[in-house]
Amino acid sequence: MAAYISVPRDLTRVKSKILFNLTKRQLLCFGVAAVIGIPIFFLLKKSGNISLATLGMILVMLPLFFLAMYEKNGQPMEKVAKHFIEAKLIRPQIRLYQTDNYYTILKRQAQVEREVRAIVSVSKRSVPKKGTKKKF
Repeated sequence: MAAYISVPRDLTRVKSKILFNLTKRQLLCFGVAAVIGIPIFFLLKKSGNISLATLGMILVMLPLFFLAMYEKNGQPMEKVAKHFIEAKLIRPQIRLYQTDNYYTILKRQAQVEREVRAIVSVSKRSVPKKGTKKKF
């Protein structure tokens, strides 16, 4: 019986795994979550309620887990959030879209050509023909 291994066609999407089949980014986020979450658990455990301590630890660590694992269209969570904040809060919502109408351009061009013809015809009338003298 033959064993098949699937090989992705696009090798740019392959991420190098370091330890426990996790990337550097995931290891870093999980490490920071553990460094923050475990002391919080022990601080809240002193109050006597282990369930409360566990929920507090989960609430503190959850955003870091989300940062480590979530990806949309190949972009990590902070880039997605940055684009969302820029689109919704920083940049103006109403954008003026002005088209350059082709027919108005043609109309303007025809008007300019008429003006040029009028100027040329006036200057032709004022220029004397060769062989004739202009009287003042």
